[in-house]
Amino acid sequence: MSTPGETPNPYGPPQPPQPPQPPQAAPQPPQQSAPQSPPPGPYGQVPPQAQQPQQPQHNPYAQPTMPSVPVGGGYGPMGMAPGAPPTGFGGGSGGSGGGGKGWLWGLGGAVVASAVWAGVLFATGGFDGDDAEADLAGYRYTTNLCTPTDTQSFKDSGYQQKDGTGSTSNPQHSSSENPALDSMTCNIDFEPNAASSSDYSSVWLYTTASLHKKTDPAPEFEAQYRAYEDQKTSSYSYQVSPVSGLGDEAYVVQQEGRTSSTGAYVILAVRDGWMTYQSTWSEYVSSSASATAKTPEEATDMLKKSAKATLEKMKR
Repeated sequence: MSTPGETPNPYGPPQPPQPPQPPQAAPQPPQQSAPQSPPPGPYGQVPPQAQQPQQPQHNPYAQPTMPSVPVGGGYGPMGMAPGAPPTGFGGGSGGSGGGGKGWLWGLGGAVVASAVWAGVLFATGGFDGDDAEADLAGYRYTTNLCTPTDTQSFKDSGYQQKDGTGSTSNPQHSSSENPALDSMTCNIDFEPNAASSSDYSSVWLYTTASLHKKTDPAPEFEAQYRAYEDQKTSSYSYQVSPVSGLGDEAYVVQQEGRTSSTGAYVILAVRDGWMTYQSTWSEYVSSSASATAKTPEEATDMLKKSAKATLEKMKR
């Protein structure tokens, strides 16, 4: 048995249980010392098996005795459960200084939290009442965007709509109506009037329209299409240019640098209020075909005429 005050042999036989002792530093064999561990507290180093993970730093305005609680997860201001008063309220004593001191800490933290929250509301317009009403500029949702999509400019330029084959219909459309965003699409396959049955050609027009009912798309609209300018490869790049006379703002994206002159890829994007519209022309004609593909400039002109007529029909 060890003499009182003597350090027990960590490699000796098990010792009988001892009465609880005041907190003290746990004995560590010299070879297991951890120079990178935190320095011991006022009551000695916590034994390794009792160490707890580090907790996030508390809000400097929160009550010192308050437990650390992640923001959210159903907790109210200052990390308290919904409806629970701050520690120190009521008749119970909380920590040094009694219930009165805890009450002052809780009141101070609540005042600071209220001031911060009020600042957020003023900065974000939370006191303005209801959210801003969507400016749809008279545009309406339709289940079939192909109905108002105007194709006259393509017909005038020598294209005709392909017949649907088998289970594939032409044109194809889809739509989705939602309290936050209405989406509509239309895809039409074309072919040159002069193309023979042996010619290989791929010509299609893909149109989308969206009614943004909760979020104004204006701040991000231009950046969405300017991003094409950063998409460059060894064989092609994109040129983005503003377009006048369509909606509040419009841009055309032209692909440049194709290895051959047998096709064009052009995007026309329009924003009018909280409505966004995009039409994409993609054409490829084999070099042996009897038909000739449109240039990007010719395709842009067709898209502009189609968009102007289509947007007018979408308001009816």
